[in-house]
Amino acid sequence: MTASPERWRMIGRATATLLVAAVFYEAVAQSGIFPGVLVPTLPKVGRTLVNLLGDGTMLRHVFYTLVRVMCGFAFAIMVGLPLGILMARIRAVENFLMPLASALMPIPSLAWVPVFILWFGLGDTVTILIVFYAAMFPMLLNTWTGVRTVNPLWLRAAGAMGADEGALFWKVIIPGASPFIITGLRQAFQRSWIAVVGAEMLAASDWGLGWVIFDAKEFLNADVMMASLTVIGGIGYAFERLVFGSLEHVTVLRWGMVRATKG
Repeated sequence: MTASPERWRMIGRATATLLVAAVFYEAVAQSGIFPGVLVPTLPKVGRTLVNLLGDGTMLRHVFYTLVRVMCGFAFAIMVGLPLGILMARIRAVENFLMPLASALMPIPSLAWVPVFILWFGLGDTVTILIVFYAAMFPMLLNTWTGVRTVNPLWLRAAGAMGADEGALFWKVIIPGASPFIITGLRQAFQRSWIAVVGAEMLAASDWGLGWVIFDAKEFLNADVMMASLTVIGGIGYAFERLVFGSLEHVTVLRWGMVRATKG
């Protein structure tokens, strides 16, 4: 299947942006402003990345990080999505949960790492809980907002045509709230991706992208650090464009609920 002109334009813009960033970084690395050991050139970073991928080390780090982030992200969806719907539909649930969410959401997820280490010890449990905490509130609040903003005219029209509660929920409420739910998924994953890297640095995981960055810092292996950051950015970009972008395209864009940007 051939890519549409719009898709090619998007790829071209992304490539141009990345090339500008790469040229700027290489200029700084070659300028001598910083010691070469601290700011490695792009060829050196590229060779390090190829070597780490070739011997399987980087792939193993990626695997462990993805397992942790997807576990925490999935738990956040399973908790945040239904609670957000309940908050929007039942005033008593909203009155109980909203003050709690408002108080907890501003607390940085990484601030809980020392507390969770005391409670659960070192290891994957702490990292997954940190990811869950980081992702749950964007999922919860965006779902709550989306369900509350469903047009009442749609509900009355569906009810007048004989739709029962089940049909109203699946055919009107969920589609109507879907732009906010997808936004919640995007924000939740972005916060998950940030949280998992930080938690891996602090929770003394043996494997993971955060751990390898922290370990490389101890030995001034800046090329390993930059290679790991490249992988983190690449995976984040792939999820944003391929996963959430595709989900948006087959749902709210196809349904005509939002419009694609022009140019």
